[in-house]
Amino acid sequence: MSRLELSRVSAFYGDAQALFDIDLVVEPGEIVAIIGSNGAGKTTVLRTISGLVRPREGSLQYDGRDLASTHPWSVVSHGIAHVPEGRRLFRDMSVQENLMMGAYHRNNAADGKVDLDRVYTLFPRLAERRDQLAGTMSGGEQQMAAIGRALMARPRLLLLDEPSLGLAPKIIETVFKTIREINSEGVGIVLVEQSAQLALETAQRAYLMENGRIVKTGSASDLMNDDAVREAYLGL
Repeated sequence: MSRLELSRVSAFYGDAQALFDIDLVVEPGEIVAIIGSNGAGKTTVLRTISGLVRPREGSLQYDGRDLASTHPWSVVSHGIAHVPEGRRLFRDMSVQENLMMGAYHRNNAADGKVDLDRVYTLFPRLAERRDQLAGTMSGGEQQMAAIGRALMARPRLLLLDEPSLGLAPKIIETVFKTIREINSEGVGIVLVEQSAQLALETAQRAYLMENGRIVKTGSASDLMNDDAVREAYLGL
């Protein structure tokens, strides 16, 4: 069972504590949003899950395995892929070369071809630009490529950090339609998103973070209707 569970996780950057006793669960196939202001610790949660930050305290388990001391490349092999804020593409490589980097840990070329075709079906624009250098594409196209690269790893859990950042409204609509389609295929998603309203409209459950702590959790609709959340994060 592909269940993610963080229990009393604390994490640091040097001597500065970034996360305080985080408890968070993502059930198989679920979309969970993490909302909060800039600097609340949302990105650090994703970086901790994917192994880029090591928790100093607490437990981090996925699919019954302890990932607290696992290297990032091993986390990918366990079925978790991370689309970082800013996309982090290889700018001087083609779109297709970037996508194939997502399958680096897999040895079956036939499977890679199947997954590449799937990504091009999800994002037809990438198929049109497969030979184009990634650094010359628009922000929306780069976001599509970053998500596509993560899907090449065949994840069961996808970590998305600010997928709408810097994108035009029409492109955001396209990207989030595809996120829902990916989820409909059974892939769980942890969504960190600057637009709290968009995040809550997309997710089933949500966590609200402030200053490295989770201060509220519940169904996405409950948080959407919470007066304090509406006033502070939804502008309502």
